[in-house]
Amino acid sequence: MQLLIVGTLEGQIGSASQIAIQRGAKVEQVDTVEAGLAALRSGQGADLAMIDVTLDVEHFIKSLESERITLPVVACGIGNDTKAAVRAIRAGAKEYVPLPPDTDLIAAVLEAVAEENFAIVHKDPRMADVLKLAAKVAPSDAGVLITGASGTGKELLARFVHGKSTRKGGRFVAVNCAAIPENLMESELFGHEKGSFTGAVARRLGKFEEANGGTLLLDEISEMATHLQSKLLRAIQEKEIDRVGGNKPVQTDVRIIATSNRDMESEVANGNFREDLFFRLNVMSLKIPSLKERPEDIPVLAKHFAKKYAEANGLEDLPLAQETSKMLSQHSWPGNVRELENTMHRAVPLSTGSKIGPDAITLSGVESNAGRATSANDGNGATVGLVGRTVADVERDLIIDTLLHCLGNRTHAANILGISIRTLRNKLKQYGEQGINVPTPGETDRPTA
Repeated sequence: MQLLIVGTLEGQIGSASQIAIQRGAKVEQVDTVEAGLAALRSGQGADLAMIDVTLDVEHFIKSLESERITLPVVACGIGNDTKAAVRAIRAGAKEYVPLPPDTDLIAAVLEAVAEENFAIVHKDPRMADVLKLAAKVAPSDAGVLITGASGTGKELLARFVHGKSTRKGGRFVAVNCAAIPENLMESELFGHEKGSFTGAVARRLGKFEEANGGTLLLDEISEMATHLQSKLLRAIQEKEIDRVGGNKPVQTDVRIIATSNRDMESEVANGNFREDLFFRLNVMSLKIPSLKERPEDIPVLAKHFAKKYAEANGLEDLPLAQETSKMLSQHSWPGNVRELENTMHRAVPLSTGSKIGPDAITLSGVESNAGRATSANDGNGATVGLVGRTVADVERDLIIDTLLHCLGNRTHAANILGISIRTLRNKLKQYGEQGINVPTPGETDRPTA
């Protein structure tokens, strides 16, 4: 993990860096916001930024957004400057960490915010076979195509391959081809020169140059526009790229791993994906089975996620009740591992007693308190009590209740709700302006307006 610290933190930089290094992070420190932005534009890259609240946090975050540099930001400050912490959170910081730094708190932030826990938990023989094959293909520099349904863990497997490769000392850089607008994808991959288009305020190196000497993951490659596929093919074949607005090619040395949740051969046959690019990417092929196809993974993953979110919320790690394990094993898991993780994320703060019982489990198409199948739109379904209420009112109550279940932790609540932390903060700001009391960290009782 690469950590960028922006600011001097009034002498606390040494201890904060040391804690991060002890947790396996590589640390770079700069004194100013502009120096931090320059480091990121230069392709140095980072997985997480920690910034001193005495600096212009809002300018830093807005600059990252305008230049499309995706990076979680955590604000840090000396003592208990509540106003500074609030300003940083409103500006878009994911969390606020008081200094002097607490070892456990820094460790939790590094794991929860930067999501650095990439271990592949498994027991089922089918998944074991996939990992064995992945370990065999990893040492090669050949392209790898990983396929599988959404939520099966394709990026985790890509990181596994990188970690077993000869490039493990280099950077692992991921690009979500489905999340970046088509008109910005070329700049994202290949970089741009200052002034090459509106908003290009400075030269910025693209993902190919950021990943130089390491691995570049092209996530959901099947979503890439066809006219960009030809430029990608040239970059892979010639091992050089052209920055947008540049006048000379730049040599690169990256290993490409691509993922897709589609049938790529059908995409090629239908003319949606270039055949020559498909063959270039599909030198090595890995397919991840869906969760229902590897049933022995369900209980071990459920226990893993229960422990993970108990620790994250400061709660006791409770075992699964026998009825709960049976309930989970019988579910079809259309959302795969991601759905199971979200289910356990919700269950942990909802659990009462000495075990995680069925009443704490909410599954799609299943009533949590009785384990009985129900239709979302039948006359006796869960929506009956919602008739007559506005969507905005229901959404507000869902957000507030989820936040309470997470003890006020914004990051965990956003994960459960399936929205970005920025969207959640904007909603909470809106509720506050409407005079609605919003739960604060550690709060467990529903506030009243």
